Amino acid sequence: MSEEILVNVTPRETRVAVVENGIAQELMIERSSQRGQVGNIYKGRVQRVMPGMQAAFVEIGLRRAAFLHVSDVIRPPQTAGVTGDSPASVVLPSITELVHEGQELVVQVVKDPISSKGARVTTQLSIPSRYLVYLPQTDVLGVSARIEDEQERERLKALMQSLVPEVPGGYIVRTNAEGQPDSAMAEDIDYLQRAWAGVRDACAQSRVGERVYEDLPLPLRALRDLTRADVERVRVDSRETYDRMRDFAERFMPDLVSRIEHYPGPRAIFDLYGIEDEIQRALLKEVPLKSGGHLVIDQTEAMTTVDVNTGSFLGQRNLEETVYRTNLEAAQSVARQLRLRNLGGIIIIDFIDMADAEHRRQVLRTLERGLSRDRARTSVHDFSPLGLIEMTRKRTTDSLARQLCAPCPTCGGRGHVRSAETVTYEIFREITRAVRQFDARRLLVMAAPSVVDRILEEESAAVAELEEFLGRSVRFQSESGYLPEQFDVVLL
Repeated sequence: MSEEILVNVTPRETRVAVVENGIAQELMIERSSQRGQVGNIYKGRVQRVMPGMQAAFVEIGLRRAAFLHVSDVIRPPQTAGVTGDSPASVVLPSITELVHEGQELVVQVVKDPISSKGARVTTQLSIPSRYLVYLPQTDVLGVSARIEDEQERERLKALMQSLVPEVPGGYIVRTNAEGQPDSAMAEDIDYLQRAWAGVRDACAQSRVGERVYEDLPLPLRALRDLTRADVERVRVDSRETYDRMRDFAERFMPDLVSRIEHYPGPRAIFDLYGIEDEIQRALLKEVPLKSGGHLVIDQTEAMTTVDVNTGSFLGQRNLEETVYRTNLEAAQSVARQLRLRNLGGIIIIDFIDMADAEHRRQVLRTLERGLSRDRARTSVHDFSPLGLIEMTRKRTTDSLARQLCAPCPTCGGRGHVRSAETVTYEIFREITRAVRQFDARRLLVMAAPSVVDRILEEESAAVAELEEFLGRSVRFQSESGYLPEQFDVVLL
């Protein structure tokens, strides 16, 4: 599989796209005014402890206090209560036993503020590098589950045990470490130790609300987190950013230097690969399928729903075959859209009903294969009795739509506005209410053109009856600047 990483840099915004076989699969955006906080470490103070929620709110210098759940607090050995590997077997103490109001804590952001929610933080600190994640407060040594070769897993474990016998803390070996030599791993360990020493010193000198560690900017994070053995090249359209990325690669990943390219072409790099068009399509609810079917994707506060429709696809054999083929294509498309749109949380997929159990299994396998390259952690469940697939995808930042869009000023984000007929009858009720409450001989109604046109054309008889009933004259005035639901009744 051919994979490229494209980096587009403008003065106030940086965008990174992951392209597989010429098709955009993933998009990340970082704006200088809204840079994410995931991975940043802050010195905070417990603002409020909520025993009923088993959580506390921590002031870390952001606009909203951060949320700290009891499960994200480092616990003393005597309160850990671990009796097995299953989360259900872990007995959590009360949050009041672990933190108290006014207590100073060093916390790390694990989820950016989303919508009206503050950032989510943990006291279980971690610092990532190219091949490792350093856990300074534990003695864990783990290997990424995506490294499936058992011999390679054992080699990496043995290597880490030989490299870090005297170094405190734990390590997680990342997927990128597969096949890496001893020297590369040793360099990463040295880098992480120096980074942690800097964090320790900053914590001792900082005040509450100050950031003591900041994760890398997006272009360097892309090098660290996205570049795998199958990445053919990294193309960047900014000479300054290109130089920074090469310098970073020379220090920490010299095997990647030759694959970093500066793109000086006159045509925008995202236009060259069709990424701009993909972004525009990713903001639409409907996703067409090659077969003629389509997906309808709805993102709400609670969950994301995906509905699969056959559309104009008629198939060549029978209805079951048509449904099966459409669902297979839809499963592949859903996996891609979740990555491209960065949709997270609870996701419900309503595939077209299939009577054949083997067809359902194949569709589920296709979905799981499509998600196998997703960097975000996913959990997919089998078809429910209602024919739905329930899944979760880890969410750390806002979706693409919420990063790029704002609620519609006309409908307030509802996705619909009241019809001209509904607004007309609201105006009639407001006229009656105003006449009964105030003494006025004439009334002026100002409303959107579509509403006024409807009143004068279709409701003229109703207006005449209303004037006769109230004993007042009513004049209507079209205002082009009014929204469809907006109107004013003025007493003259």
